[in-house]
Amino acid sequence: MRVIVFVKATEDSEKGFFPTPETNEMMEAMGRFNDELRDAGILLDADGLKPSSQGKRIAFDGPGRTVIDGPFAETRELVAGFWLWEVKDMDEAVAWVKRCPNPMPGPSEIEIRPLYEMADFQ
Repeated sequence: MRVIVFVKATEDSEKGFFPTPETNEMMEAMGRFNDELRDAGILLDADGLKPSSQGKRIAFDGPGRTVIDGPFAETRELVAGFWLWEVKDMDEAVAWVKRCPNPMPGPSEIEIRPLYEMADFQ
């Protein structure tokens, strides 16, 4: 089963990345966690996203398209990074997320969502 694991954005992540002793320590801890995922054969892909202030949204309404410049409201609904994992089931994904170091300096959330597989459409 493939899952995408979203690291939800926070006010801190929306400010952008600035190297400090604290952020460097967090990145090193996350690097070690990613190594564990890779060694276990679970990690398919991972990356961090720049703040929404550097992003764009395209709104669709019939044939019309409207470009909306970031930053976007509702920070808690934004994504700051992701992993793509291959796990045996949702329980295994949850167990791995529980082992993850906190990805943000303060309170944060991680969301796990299963991907559709071809078997879902047959």
